[in-house]
Amino acid sequence: PAEYMASVLSNNMNDIKSVTFFMEECKRMGIDVLGPDVNESVYRFTVNKSGQIRFGLGAVKGLGQGPVQEIISKRTENGAFINIFDFVKRVSLRVCNKKALDSLTYAGGFDSFPNVHRAQYFQEDMNGRTFLENVIKFGSGFQDSENSNQASLFGEDTGAKLPEPQIPFAEEWNNIYKLNKEKEVVGVFISGHPLNDFKVEIEAFCNGNVAM
Repeated sequence: PAEYMASVLSNNMNDIKSVTFFMEECKRMGIDVLGPDVNESVYRFTVNKSGQIRFGLGAVKGLGQGPVQEIISKRTENGAFINIFDFVKRVSLRVCNKKALDSLTYAGGFDSFPNVHRAQYFQEDMNGRTFLENVIKFGSGFQDSENSNQASLFGEDTGAKLPEPQIPFAEEWNNIYKLNKEKEVVGVFISGHPLNDFKVEIEAFCNGNVAM
């Protein structure tokens, strides 16, 4: 069933109403649909080892086929990305530009990286630059140093001397804001629902439903 529904979702990737409908059907069938992830997703919807459907990167607005292929290619060549710094060191930032990384962040594509949540990527420093912008700058500098083949006085690549930007502190987004941003780039709520905050009240006080 999971493989079949993943195929159905993939065939309807460009029709958000159909994706929403079939995701609800997956929920009814007891099949989990997980959000996009740079370490597991491919272009289309697939089924992971746990039998869960993983959202396809191709369904994320602002990505496109080029950035998706670049991410999958680098992951296939050298294994899973360790963290956001490893990611920007390895993928071409001319292909995976800021718009693509913004969309990935909002969609939860980096949620599997430890110690960083979505709000931190958009936390600004004293110069008005977001952490994500600083990360992109760091990645570009590293790649430029690697490509120039310049070595330091000690015979080490200059790219290795670039300091990683400090991860800023930021309060996590509230559920509504996080889900709205998620919906902007994938068209549906994946990691939750706006009414989840009122689950106790709904279960305690509602005695009817609108199910057909």
